[in-house]
Amino acid sequence: MSLPDEPAVLEAEDLDRKAMRLGGGLDPDTISLASVTAVTTNVSNKRSKPDIKMEPSAGRPMDYQVSITVIEARQLVGLNMDPVVCVEIGEEKKYTSMKESTNCPYYNEYFVFDFHVPPDVMFDKIVKFSVIHSKNLLRSGTLVGSFKMDVGTVYSQPEHQFYHKWAILSDPEDITAGLKGYIKVDVAVVGKGDNIKTPHKANETDEDDIEGNLLLPDGVPPERQWARFYLKIYRAEGLPRMNTSIMANVKKALIGENKDLVDPYVQVVFAGQKGKTSVQKSSYEPQWNEQIVFTEMFPPLCKRIKVQVRDSDKVNDVAIGTHFIDLRKISNEGDKGFLPTFGPAWVNMYGSTRNYTLMDEHQDLNEGLGEGVSFRARLLLGLAVEILDTSNPELTSSTEVQLEPATPVTDNCTGKMEEFFLFGSFLEATMIDRKNGDKPINFEVTIGNYGNEIDGMSKPVIKRKRDGGDGNEEESELLQNSSDEEGTDEGEFVSISTSAPLKPLITDRQVVSDSPGKGLFSSHHSRNYFHLPYFEKKPCIYIKSWWQDQRRRLYNANIMDKNADKLVRSAEEGHRVLLEFFLLFQEEGLNDVHEMIKTEKPHPERRLRGVLEELSSGCLRFVTLANKDQNHNSRTRLDRERLKSCMRELETMGQQAKILRSQVKKTTIREKLKQAQNFLQKLRFLADEPQHSIPDIFIWMMSNNKRIAYARIPSKDILYSIVDEEMGKDCGKVKTVFLKLPGKKGFGPAGWTVQAKMEIYLWLGLNKQRKDFLSGLPCGFEEKKLPKGQGISTFPPISLLYTKKQVFQLRVHMYQARSLFAADSSGLSDPFARVFFISQSQCTEVLNETLCPTWDQLLVFDNVELYGEAHEMRDDPPIIVIEIYDQDTVGKADFMGRTFAKPVVKMSDEEYCPPRFPPQLEYYQIYRGNSTAGDLLAAFELLQIGPAGKSDLPPIDGPTDLDRGPILPVPLGIRPVLSKYRVEVLFWGLRDLKRVNLAQVDRPRVDIECAGRGVQSSLIQNYKKNPNFSTLVKWFEVDLPENELLHPPLNIRVVDCRAFGRYTLVGSHAVNSLRKFIYRPPDKKAQHWSMAGEIVVNMEPEVPVKKLETMVKLEAQNSDAVVKVDVSEDEKEKKKKKKKKGAGDEIEDEEPDESMLDWWSKYFASIETMKEELRQQEAAAAEAEEKDDMEVSDEIRLDDSPMKGSKVQGKTKEKVKVPKDDKKKKQQQQVPEAPEKKSKQKIDELKVYPKELDLDFDNFEDWLHTFNLLRGKIGDDDDNAADEDRIVGRFKGSMCVYKVPLPDDITKEAGYDPNFGMFQGIPSNDPINVLVRVYVVRATDLHPADINGKADPYVVIKLGKTDIKDKENYISKQLNPIFGKSFDIEATFPMESMLTVAVYDWDLVGSDDLIGETKIDLENRYYSKHRATCGVAKTYSIHGYNIWRDPQKPTQILSKLCKEGKLDGPHYGPGGRVKVTNRVFTGPTEVEDENGQKKQTDEHLALTVLHHWEEIPRVGCKLVPEHVETRPLLNPDKPGIEQGRLEMWVDMFPMDMPAPGPAIDISPRKPKKYELRVIVWNTDEVVLEDDDYFTGEKSSDIFVRGYELRVIIWNTDEVVLEDDAFLTGEKMSDIYVRGWLKGQQEDKQDTDVHYHSLTGEGNFNWRFIFPFDYLAAEEKIVISKKESMFSWDETEYKIPARLTLQVWDADHFSADDFLGGIELDLNRFPRGAKTAKQCSMELGTGEIEVPMVSIFKQKRVKGWWPFLARDENDEMEMTGKVEAELHLLTAEEAEKSPAGLARNEPDPLEKPNRPDTSFIWFLNPLKSIRYFIWHTYRWLLLKVLLLVLLLLMVGLFFYSMPGYLVKKLLGA
Repeated sequence: MSLPDEPAVLEAEDLDRKAMRLGGGLDPDTISLASVTAVTTNVSNKRSKPDIKMEPSAGRPMDYQVSITVIEARQLVGLNMDPVVCVEIGEEKKYTSMKESTNCPYYNEYFVFDFHVPPDVMFDKIVKFSVIHSKNLLRSGTLVGSFKMDVGTVYSQPEHQFYHKWAILSDPEDITAGLKGYIKVDVAVVGKGDNIKTPHKANETDEDDIEGNLLLPDGVPPERQWARFYLKIYRAEGLPRMNTSIMANVKKALIGENKDLVDPYVQVVFAGQKGKTSVQKSSYEPQWNEQIVFTEMFPPLCKRIKVQVRDSDKVNDVAIGTHFIDLRKISNEGDKGFLPTFGPAWVNMYGSTRNYTLMDEHQDLNEGLGEGVSFRARLLLGLAVEILDTSNPELTSSTEVQLEPATPVTDNCTGKMEEFFLFGSFLEATMIDRKNGDKPINFEVTIGNYGNEIDGMSKPVIKRKRDGGDGNEEESELLQNSSDEEGTDEGEFVSISTSAPLKPLITDRQVVSDSPGKGLFSSHHSRNYFHLPYFEKKPCIYIKSWWQDQRRRLYNANIMDKNADKLVRSAEEGHRVLLEFFLLFQEEGLNDVHEMIKTEKPHPERRLRGVLEELSSGCLRFVTLANKDQNHNSRTRLDRERLKSCMRELETMGQQAKILRSQVKKTTIREKLKQAQNFLQKLRFLADEPQHSIPDIFIWMMSNNKRIAYARIPSKDILYSIVDEEMGKDCGKVKTVFLKLPGKKGFGPAGWTVQAKMEIYLWLGLNKQRKDFLSGLPCGFEEKKLPKGQGISTFPPISLLYTKKQVFQLRVHMYQARSLFAADSSGLSDPFARVFFISQSQCTEVLNETLCPTWDQLLVFDNVELYGEAHEMRDDPPIIVIEIYDQDTVGKADFMGRTFAKPVVKMSDEEYCPPRFPPQLEYYQIYRGNSTAGDLLAAFELLQIGPAGKSDLPPIDGPTDLDRGPILPVPLGIRPVLSKYRVEVLFWGLRDLKRVNLAQVDRPRVDIECAGRGVQSSLIQNYKKNPNFSTLVKWFEVDLPENELLHPPLNIRVVDCRAFGRYTLVGSHAVNSLRKFIYRPPDKKAQHWSMAGEIVVNMEPEVPVKKLETMVKLEAQNSDAVVKVDVSEDEKEKKKKKKKKGAGDEIEDEEPDESMLDWWSKYFASIETMKEELRQQEAAAAEAEEKDDMEVSDEIRLDDSPMKGSKVQGKTKEKVKVPKDDKKKKQQQQVPEAPEKKSKQKIDELKVYPKELDLDFDNFEDWLHTFNLLRGKIGDDDDNAADEDRIVGRFKGSMCVYKVPLPDDITKEAGYDPNFGMFQGIPSNDPINVLVRVYVVRATDLHPADINGKADPYVVIKLGKTDIKDKENYISKQLNPIFGKSFDIEATFPMESMLTVAVYDWDLVGSDDLIGETKIDLENRYYSKHRATCGVAKTYSIHGYNIWRDPQKPTQILSKLCKEGKLDGPHYGPGGRVKVTNRVFTGPTEVEDENGQKKQTDEHLALTVLHHWEEIPRVGCKLVPEHVETRPLLNPDKPGIEQGRLEMWVDMFPMDMPAPGPAIDISPRKPKKYELRVIVWNTDEVVLEDDDYFTGEKSSDIFVRGYELRVIIWNTDEVVLEDDAFLTGEKMSDIYVRGWLKGQQEDKQDTDVHYHSLTGEGNFNWRFIFPFDYLAAEEKIVISKKESMFSWDETEYKIPARLTLQVWDADHFSADDFLGGIELDLNRFPRGAKTAKQCSMELGTGEIEVPMVSIFKQKRVKGWWPFLARDENDEMEMTGKVEAELHLLTAEEAEKSPAGLARNEPDPLEKPNRPDTSFIWFLNPLKSIRYFIWHTYRWLLLKVLLLVLLLLMVGLFFYSMPGYLVKKLLGA
């Protein structure tokens, strides 16, 4: 049996977003929205589905906001730099402030960029972060490094954002250099309607893990390499002419030659860089053979390469066509993936029409915005990527774009030229817009430039078998003298691409009634459509064209497309699925499953299983088909790689689908549906073939040789193949096509009207396969051919003459529509529907002033003639188009929406009986452009009129309703079954009514109407004085359908009663679904259960507190508190004893004493809890995904266990009872982060809601609902422009709908008041005075309002006439201000019930700007059962920071609740028990007063019950806890985009009750003053740098740079020495140490200089003193300073507490040299080494685990720390060591024990004992000579001495030798 289909319902925005995500929305060339969704109708093999969306969405501008926070930078390469960060998006640049002399600056600056551009343009913009060194007014600074990505990458992240991620900087000028540092940023992109959740990250420590938090999308490796992208541009063909003919003629006259009128070149844009080829003068077929080389990181974070063919022109260059290469589609990052590769392949470019005009109105289309309406050119290009080996010395290191010649490719490399044949037949052309109705119309079909007779111009140069017939002669000529083409044996023919012009006829309308006064058709005439008289004679076209044969690509895409379409196909059509194509798989099946879940049909899970089964078989089929071998020579590398990866993907998808199928259960269906949707997206993505082959087909409607409207059909959809799965989904089928206006004309209402509806049959294939190109047509025709083609069977016909026709009667049962579009200024419409079928149309009657018309009308179309075989009609009737219009008294009717339907067909030989007849009413979604505009409830049947005439048809009853004239109602079997219902309406009041026609509303009344019946409220006599109604409850009875889905909407209308009995409509609201107001009597059985015996509510003995040891930052002595159980006294004692034993070596901190705790302690503790909860939710969500279904069901049981009341306490997932010690063990395992944090003392918490409170409590509409009253037309400019502007007020009330005889037990209940019906026990609505206390805690992420990228926010509170401006307390230059204020306002409900809290920006000059505001309806909160007047605190205490703030004590609240709920109780029993009805609660019974005295009290018990109030049967509901809510700030100028968030809460106290105590003090904490003293004792092993002038020794003059933080620098050691001595070449340095606290660089302090250190040792004994203000809770130092000399006031900065120590070499004449430094985070830094020897480099880099200390806990630390710097290769090296002592004192302690700077009084340090060499050498020459010379040259000296002695001996020998000889000779 086949049930009628559910129409597909896919919300428009979802689709757009889905299309975006698929990358489809990013490429207008490849996806039209039409292909994403379609009507699900009974499809057979002869007919294709029409597309319902009319308007192109790609090119329309939208609002986007990019918000970027630059937090800090680390490890910037360079010494002692002054970095600035520049953030650049597209053309806009913004800079941070400059931080001096640091390479790890902290900025925390927020920037916002606003854009109003189309999505494509937005997502291609490049976000670029660059760090610039020493930029100032005069010089632009030097670039350290930069990082870039496109906005699309950010948008495709979860939540559209990167949060707290580190971007890796690299230098584009020098790609061999490697990493240049890191910069930590948040980047978020918000489109209209996206909401950004600010993630609450746990503890700061995670974020120091840079490698784990890189700013890269998932799946991108952290080590990105440089790569070259070679874009090879070979040649182009088919370019249009880009110049006027006049110019051409002038040129011809002057030069005498006829040139091509275009000078093309190609421009490529990638990752923010542009490259272009040379210009080829005057050529329609330019040859470039050039390659453009980009050097970019790989994988690049930019998705698309934009390739644009442009025409070079003296005045301005214009784009001819644009193509985007999506890198995700031409590469694959998997293990078996491949680098981006493309081609060489042709890409087709589409754009505006080809005729040249000076001002082309569709120029945007050529830029790639919007869907191209005509073929422009095709370009042969290729892309290759090579990863660079940056170690290679020959590498050019620049990233400039280069242009090089490329080797040309052969002609056949892109495939063998084949002759293709395209055949089309026009079976119907109706709904032609009346503007085009007066002139003859013809249709033109083109493929590429073939068939384009008006402006094809450049003929493709292709070597043909014959010369003639390239399809450019006029058709008339072809028909007359086709003798130039002798009909050869093969039946050669000339292409015919246009139909003959015909004059359209007006579409006949059968006038149903002319009853006077109805004005039924007075203006319908103006809205008429025309049709062309294609009755039995259907014109045909055929075109021959030559293309490279790359059909395989399209075939593979088709197989996947079919798979996807099957997934989507509608459920019950199982038996047809086999006929269907293999991508016709996913969307439909899923739609239906969706639909089934929505409408709660039985067994959606079976359908999903079927769908998955099909998917898995389909995938495997692809793998077998794709394996068939293709002609290898023309397959590009991409073809091969894509085929491999598609096969892999589909194989795994097939397996996953199998597994998924086995897991589908009723419970998990939604989740599995999601996964099936993912399959769908993946299939769609894979099916999109990046390398084009055959261009798309365009069908143009021409009138008078002007192009009017077009349709574009992808060639793959009509491509023929012998294999069924490979065939295009519309090949050889009749397709319904709606023609639309080109380009921008198609935006907005103009584009929503159908220009023409065509039924067209298309077939495209190889010419040699064309034998059965007619096989898909409806049967029963004769072919009419050209004279020369007579008798040749394969010769295509020029028209078809149908001999068979069937006559039918169509019955359209129009029952009702709902949620229609408001087309009149009253906010209502006067709708009528017009139904089109074939060439007939009819209208329903007009119903005035409603958005939910119930027409209840049967329209009969007689003598409908359909051509073709009878059986074809049954399976495949034509579609019916229903358009809805708004009738206007003047002018033409306004279009309100359109939908399609298929009738159920009965042939003359079939019985009119179930299951198919009579047909059921169904909902059809109505679309207006791309947005949904309501639903239509109707049924359609098409009945064949047999030989016996109409007598066989089921009879039609005549009109039953005499008032309505001759209008036929919907017959009984089809209209819904009705039964009697009573609707009770609670009228409470009206709020915020705006003026109507400039007059104020004074005496309003509310009219309620449902299904023709209704009731009126009492009249409000004076709206200003009291806007509430005097009579609260009224009722009316009405007949409603039994089936709840068919219930009509209920209309609420507010009218103002003016003088003289006039009524004006103020506004209206339609309640579309009554389901939530239907009363269902409670189940008897359930009640019995609740009456049984006592039920002890399962709780821990000490319920209101928790045992989880969380760590919470506390301010007091900076200890870390833990929220812990408030146990009875004796347990506390035990705890203390335990603590003393267990303390061990851990330094035991003082317990913070009560007085140190304040509200902020509570707040920060709660924020930690909230983060913890969010983390657990995320973890749980992640776990749940991994777990299989079994565990899923267990988990559900767990969560329903009775503990769930303690919302925050259930912080661990241990909701099940655990023995105590187990529990402790578990907790210890659970908080591994902070082993050193010991439990100190519990802090009471409140609940922090990361969103508005209303969202958690269903807007507090538990019994009082708020209905927005709308008025005015819906704007057309934007997709349903904000409803906000149309709201003219609010009606407060409620409804209750029930079947008429109510069960007796309700009316018989005690105290039943018949006046109130079902609304028993509601409070009175008389005016009431209330004290409203608004607490504003802080705002976060405000939108900057000043030029400097900051704002000066202050709070403004409005309530009724009260307007509090806190202007004098504005907070200077702060986007995250802490307000910490409370405001008291006295208000009277109902007159003043809408509270507005706004944040304004203070301006010195001019008026202040609104940053954003939030509105809270106080009245609903006040009256809500959830008791939102004053949040119920966690614990009850009567003093201290957590004092009970409600004037009513818990016991009073409880007894009041019991009284109102008519409950028995509360009964307090001994031993801490309390009983309410049959529930028993236990809890503590003592309370401590400020003196520590214990008192007996029941308050804790009562409070316990309040915390568990939702477990009380019948009346229980969750009570609002003590809380802080986070509300988004919105600005009416930027609708839908959050401008920041505000944390606040509201308390309300009735004035007739005892007054509440004073407001809690939540003023911001004042930072505590500290002094940090740093003593620098010594340095050692400092690297030596200077050469001594005389000795050439390297030495350094060492000096060390450093709350009151007193830092004592003792020594430096092993400091790198800088200088070489002059004479001796000795290395030495003049060392000094410099130090400062981060953010206070200008207060840096230096030691004195240790001159001429030869060993790198320096002795200082020098004290730095740093006073600072510190906020312990946030671990930040607070600095207030003026930003610049022009600043009006000081700005407060919060900066992490970090101490920097550096060692420098002092030079007299040049700048000092930086030797090394270390930065210590005062909250957690490594404990210093005991001796210089033990001090290693790892201490500074954190590579080894060392004990971390906090100066705020230790107070005093002494040790050796390493100095680090980067060497030339960017490696860290140790350049010295420093011995320092850090001593932290509070301001008071510092006053008591003062200390002097340097070595001064008081508490002076002794002078250091420096070695003698430090004194300048000529003071003590001998000593220093001894030292310099002997020390260094002793061996040299000894050698010289020996040499001298030797020489002396030799000299003496020669000297004495002659005398000796003479002596010997003579005196011998």
